[in-house]
Amino acid sequence: MKAILALEDGTVVEGVGWGAEGAAQGELVFATPFTGYEEALTDPSYRGQILMFTYPLVGNYGVSGARFQSDGIKVEGFVVRERCTEPSHYMGTRSIDEFLRDEGVPGICEVDTRMLTIKTRQYGTMKAYLQVGNRLTDDDRVHALELAKNQPDITELDLIEKVSCDRKYRIPGSGKRIAVIDLGVKRNILESLRRRDFDIIVFPGTVNVLELKDSEPDALLLSNGPGDPKRAISATQVVKELAGTMPIFGICLGLQVIALALGCETYKLKFGHRGANQPVKDHKNSRVYITSQNHGFAVDRDSMEGIVELTQTNANDGTVEAFEDSYLGIRCVQYHPEASPGPWDTEELFFDGIKRMITEWC
Repeated sequence: MKAILALEDGTVVEGVGWGAEGAAQGELVFATPFTGYEEALTDPSYRGQILMFTYPLVGNYGVSGARFQSDGIKVEGFVVRERCTEPSHYMGTRSIDEFLRDEGVPGICEVDTRMLTIKTRQYGTMKAYLQVGNRLTDDDRVHALELAKNQPDITELDLIEKVSCDRKYRIPGSGKRIAVIDLGVKRNILESLRRRDFDIIVFPGTVNVLELKDSEPDALLLSNGPGDPKRAISATQVVKELAGTMPIFGICLGLQVIALALGCETYKLKFGHRGANQPVKDHKNSRVYITSQNHGFAVDRDSMEGIVELTQTNANDGTVEAFEDSYLGIRCVQYHPEASPGPWDTEELFFDGIKRMITEWC
């Protein structure tokens, strides 16, 4: 198949189509890990985006299903330099090409991902349109460019409702009860909580305070998720009403929502942080952790002054990576501490910290 990728700045690149025949639109974003495409493709935080890997070869160990972070692919489209057509791994059950085709997701390969990454870093994340088919005409190219330019901005989209659960469910445990607001929660977050024996109740992103309090939780966690945190209106209201009554934790989008609820401001990053090699400096112990991240928005550092304590920052650009409020019992991180396939620098630091904090609070 043939494929074209059009960007809102007028760039049109042609390549080889793979995965499913069809079209996709969304922000073109790049991620920098060498491995972990199975986790990335199924990460709900990528909803509304066309994902591009900077590492040139993708698919060499196939797809097993063991590392899924949701029930299937959540990216809108996939862009790579080269796809592996003959994967080799003892757990692999199908190729990444078959995976995309089974899920109805289009992809493009044999394109200059280095050029596209440099362009994104220079000019910022851009809206894009991807079309894959056996026949592509000049009219298709013009049409793709129009759709790339005229699609809604990600700040205008309600993406949380597309990835959140429809109704609450429970993962039984013998320990303290923690309520999780599902803004697009990754399975490994729930697994990290389960391994520590929490009694977990997962709520949709639209949950209200009364519904949540009826479950009598000992603590609250807001998960990762896609899009603009200002769209998480229900979750923001829940935090406003419950802050100070129980420990509250946030991961990625959850951190941003909690910050908004406390009176801080958020903004859209130029090209975001997506990858498995983001350095985070801890200002309490002077250590640097290597973290997995996937976000396009951040908390305004200046707006936090006098509201919460900034505890960690990104060593590359100084953006907010963690904050806490010991009086209200709030602790949040911008990165993904449960990261799979890694790195695991912060998994015990964050989740064991949750357990200690809830025990102390209760």
